[in-house]
Amino acid sequence: MGYAKGRAKRRDILDQATALFGEAGYRGTSLREIAARCDISHPGLLHHFPTKESLLLAVLELRDEVDQERITAGNPRGAAVLRRLVDLVALNASRRGIVELFTVLSAEATAADHPAHSFFVDRYRALVRGLETAYAEALCAGDLRPGWTRRRRLVSWSR
Repeated sequence: MGYAKGRAKRRDILDQATALFGEAGYRGTSLREIAARCDISHPGLLHHFPTKESLLLAVLELRDEVDQERITAGNPRGAAVLRRLVDLVALNASRRGIVELFTVLSAEATAADHPAHSFFVDRYRALVRGLETAYAEALCAGDLRPGWTRRRRLVSWSR
């Protein structure tokens, strides 16, 4: 029971941190504010997340895990992956808080000293690789319009 209770508290902390980071940004939110929203002490919060940076990374990782599961469930390939990405974009249009959080944090993280800088660099590299794979699979399957080539798409990405 104790482990389940701890996991539930950890998830509550992540949910509240997501909301506060979305409202005030990473730099504008304190761990004490998050702890107060979770109805726990500051040391209680630190038991679950020893630093603000570790909490931020957990928030970002959770968001990506949930979204990644939406895209990869059932192991789709090619055009099916691209359709799921479009569906995720449509879903995000209704999830203002998480989109605001992600937008604020990705902008803040352009600074090399931001604790999420490496997360976003790695994330976007992986996203580009995933898109390249999905487009290549869709091209091989004949799911793209005639005349579309991988080289043409990659050249347009680099501009």
